Amino acid sequence: MQIFSTFEYSSYIELAISDLEKKGIKKEDIFIVPLNNRTEDRRIFDSLHRADGVSLIDLGMALATAFSVIGASIGFKLSWGPIYWGIISAFSGFILGLGIKIFMFKVIRKNQRLLRGKHSEVILIVDCHAADAEAVEQTLWKNLALGVSKVRPDGL
Repeated sequence: MQIFSTFEYSSYIELAISDLEKKGIKKEDIFIVPLNNRTEDRRIFDSLHRADGVSLIDLGMALATAFSVIGASIGFKLSWGPIYWGIISAFSGFILGLGIKIFMFKVIRKNQRLLRGKHSEVILIVDCHAADAEAVEQTLWKNLALGVSKVRPDGL
């Protein structure tokens, strides 16, 4: 039986391995695969088929609405009238909001990600007998595994 588990890259994976070795699992039956970190930056703009759930235009739309109301109100006193000044104000509010969001994602969140340090996960695969599977699974959960799954040799 094979047991797959994922861990954050920390000392807990070393503790899990030493606990498994104390329980009689041989070193040859333990396989560790570290995942690589992403090397390229994430794309800011989404395509038609891929979206990351982050909206860049929400603040721009809110500021466009607020600016257009204010611009239309002030436009009654100006020479071009409320419609033109409402459209000009909406456009400038949208550009301002879009600029703020792009600045936040490119500068502020990138710095936060660098300060926190983005560590990848580690996959731990343990080959064991079916009788030892429950003890191995409990050991992995006790050592803060992110996820654990068992695969029997017959494919079930």
